[in-house]
Amino acid sequence: MRLSDGVEWGVHACSLLAVLPTGSALPAAKLAEFHGVPSAYMAKHLQSLARAGILETVKGPRGGYRLARPPAAVTLLDVVEAIDGAEPAFRCSEIRRRGPAAAPAREYRGLCGINRAFLRADEAWRAELRAVTIADMALTAARDAPPSGVDKAARWLREAVR
Repeated sequence: MRLSDGVEWGVHACSLLAVLPTGSALPAAKLAEFHGVPSAYMAKHLQSLARAGILETVKGPRGGYRLARPPAAVTLLDVVEAIDGAEPAFRCSEIRRRGPAAAPAREYRGLCGINRAFLRADEAWRAELRAVTIADMALTAARDAPPSGVDKAARWLREAVR
């Protein structure tokens, strides 16, 4: 399974928005600038997050995006599903019902064992993503960044949020 780049960008954008002062917002172009990614693609992913109710848009000269819910109420799974969709990674096409050993569909009882295994794995993966919030990611980002990076980010945010 491979997640789109938009998932990474969305989690990073949400983590940055999580540390904004109350009532503040950042435009898509500023979020793209901060992360060094193309503005048009960042805007597309931010729109997906807004449609999913993770972000809200703010109109006007100080407008942009901000979290629509508290950071502790937004999970990594919320971001993944907003950007890449909620479908399982594995899609069983029932090839066991084809070829020389195939039997009529009515003779197969239950799901294919391979399908069951992948569905269990998918649910375990989703449970892990459901257990991690944007608040967790914002704390991790600050803790993992070098002090000089934290200082630069804080200065950049003070200028960008004016």
